[in-house]
Amino acid sequence: MPIKARITELKTLSCSASWRNYYFVKVTTADGVVGWSEFDEGFGSPGVGAVIETLAPRVVGQSAMNHERIREELFAVTRPGAGGVVGQALGAIENALLDAKAKTLGLPCYELLGGKMRDRLRVYWSHCVTWRAARRPHYQPEITDADGVRALAREVRERGFTGLKTNIFRYENGQIRGWAPGFGNPNNPDLNMERKVVNGLREHLQIIREAAGPDMDILLDLNFNARTEGCLKVLRAIEDLDIFWVEIDTRDPKALAYLRSQSRHPIASCETLIGVQQFLPYLREQAIDVAIVDTPWNGVWQSMKIAAAAEAHEVNVACHNFYGHLCTMMNAHFCAAIPNLRIMEVDIDRIAWDHELFTHVPEYENGHLVMPDRPGWGTDPIEEAILAHPPIQVHGLMSRRTS
Repeated sequence: MPIKARITELKTLSCSASWRNYYFVKVTTADGVVGWSEFDEGFGSPGVGAVIETLAPRVVGQSAMNHERIREELFAVTRPGAGGVVGQALGAIENALLDAKAKTLGLPCYELLGGKMRDRLRVYWSHCVTWRAARRPHYQPEITDADGVRALAREVRERGFTGLKTNIFRYENGQIRGWAPGFGNPNNPDLNMERKVVNGLREHLQIIREAAGPDMDILLDLNFNARTEGCLKVLRAIEDLDIFWVEIDTRDPKALAYLRSQSRHPIASCETLIGVQQFLPYLREQAIDVAIVDTPWNGVWQSMKIAAAAEAHEVNVACHNFYGHLCTMMNAHFCAAIPNLRIMEVDIDRIAWDHELFTHVPEYENGHLVMPDRPGWGTDPIEEAILAHPPIQVHGLMSRRTS
């Protein structure tokens, strides 16, 4: 009897997303089913596609129905270099296999995850101000000053969203200035948070609050842009403001636990971790209120295990989601299936041709993503559109100039 869902091809594709690229895994089975996933190489992860292509021969010939077995085999042969781009490659392959398996069965992916717990997912508007101010001219209308920030905050409210997340900004002579030394912009490896940055960030949050109104949940993402001392300065400077959570990236769970003990706001973190074992020290140290899971990096099946570990430690979960529409839907199936969901991240600001690249785009109503019941992830990349937008050579974080 022929192997059901036997994989005949696994390959990668990519296309331009204006300032970065989108990357995809395509799995084809002997039954004619095509499974898709989206991954990323621009967020500090060059080479993921090369790992996927290298591992492809070990996947071809196996059944997509056995995705966990395949993933464990791939983990075994890459164990000396586990994590990093290797771990992200395994996650990308796992996600494409899940899509192929669900389509073979004629089911949405959330059915493979235990079924959906919710039909609608509360979302927050991520990179609010960031894309329009720091990635000009890719997102419109551009933001150059405080008036632009106020206009966007009002837009978020008027379009029915109840939460937004912003990054570190300040103002000089009326012009908005970003601060991201953790990503080399500017190139300040000391990561010190000087007075003008801290005071400017407080002003930025107050401008958003005034324009968005008292009912808007405001999230702040500090990323890797400060050490423990600097994060503590920020937490003390904004302790009287109403903040939904402060997002802090650090490799030291004890340092983060200390910051949480000093914070009047909930602390979210862990979006750059891969695997349950990397999350466990943060959970055991009670360092976080919300564990952020990157499902494209980890694979959705593995992400379910991370969510279960977080639940055992009385911690809620959110997803890291700043990629294309396929990643949004992959994350949505994860968020729909876990009991301990806090909120879902989405980028509402999109590049001009995003909608051309996918068969379906996410549907939002009153600040919620509406879960579809289509098989698989519920959307597929369109290969003709991908080919019409060739990938750019200098892209993502690596494209930034340091100063």
